[in-house]
Amino acid sequence: METASFLDAHTHAQFPAYDADRESVLQRARDVGVKMINVGTQFSTSEAAIKLAERFPKEMWAAIGFHPAHAEDDDWHHDKNEQAEAEAEVFDVERLRKLAQHPKVVAIGECGLDYFREARERKPEVGEKQKNIFQAQIELAAELDKPLMIHCRNAFPDLIGILSSGSRLPASHSGIIHFFTGTPDDARALLDLGFSFTFGGVITFAQSYDEVIKLIPIDRILSETDAPYVAPVPYRGKRNEPAYVVEVVKRLAELKGVSTDEMKAQIWKNAVSAMPGLIQDPVFENE
Repeated sequence: METASFLDAHTHAQFPAYDADRESVLQRARDVGVKMINVGTQFSTSEAAIKLAERFPKEMWAAIGFHPAHAEDDDWHHDKNEQAEAEAEVFDVERLRKLAQHPKVVAIGECGLDYFREARERKPEVGEKQKNIFQAQIELAAELDKPLMIHCRNAFPDLIGILSSGSRLPASHSGIIHFFTGTPDDARALLDLGFSFTFGGVITFAQSYDEVIKLIPIDRILSETDAPYVAPVPYRGKRNEPAYVVEVVKRLAELKGVSTDEMKAQIWKNAVSAMPGLIQDPVFENE
């Protein structure tokens, strides 16, 4: 019987970082058996994620959302990997709602809180804008019963406070904390709220994640690349890509004391649990 595919549960193959060689990047992922969820960070990249999923319906899905780093419309955070030109977008939940109803959309996000730039630039008022935009996306996820795909950087106390303060979460599954960087106590609180967690390339070269990965139950763990960012060993320092998620799964398997094949199959099961839209998609193959 054919084994399960690898899953890159959070990647950005729709970003302009791949415009010059996207087909080759996707073929390399296909060659090693990787399927993926491309995650939007604003309307334009969310729409692009859906279009890519439509092109490759058996291999890709999409998440749509508005990244917290873009909350401040008068000082748009431009990342050349994400946008070739700095074109600011204003958060519009109605535009996202229309995208979110597409059958290839399996999660709402990348959304959440990111205080890294706020702390560095000393603009605490940005935090309030982020919270309001995040809350609107929480409500959208609950309305459509699609899980959240959450980004959190330097903000776990506020994140957990918002999620545990009476916010209505999606009924089928609360969602996923992508690229989890919190403490064991943060992980316990989020586990109690029903969340799963993705881990990426950083776990292949930093041991600071080992404790929390061992703490989190194996049925709440997913693999990601967050490509084009943070490539794993042996590709560290290069542009990341979905094919490299294989190295992440190998490391997760080591930390959880199972084989790579067992970890890969478990991640597929976890993905179906975390994102029920996968199994509702008629092209989904529960391998």
